[in-house]
Amino acid sequence: MPIAFATIMEHIGDMFAISSTVGKDYLTSPGLHRTLTGDGVATAVASIFGAPANTTYGENTGVLNLTKVFDPKVIRIAACLTIILAFCPKFACLVQLMPAATIGGVSLILYGMISAVGVRNLVEEKVNLKSSRNVFVAALILVLAIGVKYGANDDIAIGPIHLSGLAIAAIVGIFLNAIMPVKLGMKVKSFKGKEKS
Repeated sequence: MPIAFATIMEHIGDMFAISSTVGKDYLTSPGLHRTLTGDGVATAVASIFGAPANTTYGENTGVLNLTKVFDPKVIRIAACLTIILAFCPKFACLVQLMPAATIGGVSLILYGMISAVGVRNLVEEKVNLKSSRNVFVAALILVLAIGVKYGANDDIAIGPIHLSGLAIAAIVGIFLNAIMPVKLGMKVKSFKGKEKS
């Protein structure tokens, strides 16, 4: 369940990022409620077979940015080919033969592009990053997501429940965004000498 919660947060973020990258509002059409339902049904079916929660894979946003191929038909064909190739052990061996440096380089670019698209979304939505509150929330989300993942453990265990860095970052981000006052900060003098908060 905590993993599914993390994938919900990833799904919403990916839909915003893909909409921004492609220039179409996928949150309205087909609608976030439909895409989340599809993800939920897929995760429920996967759980019957003991598989983990499904995710939208933010790496795809990086691929869209690199290739500029936005046609859903191409994505569907790629998905079908991937499913077929998943049943071919020789293809799996071919992928495993790729040097770690190559896979690492591709991953570095894709994950970097995901981060860049996220920052672009904040700028395009005119999120006030001069606000101490907004910077505080954003900083905690980034540090928790990365820090927990690459810390001593991959996750944090609370009894039988194991929370990933992404899940913890999502929970903390939502909680802080809900409880922190909108006007947070101290009065500072601007360049013109006027006080502002």
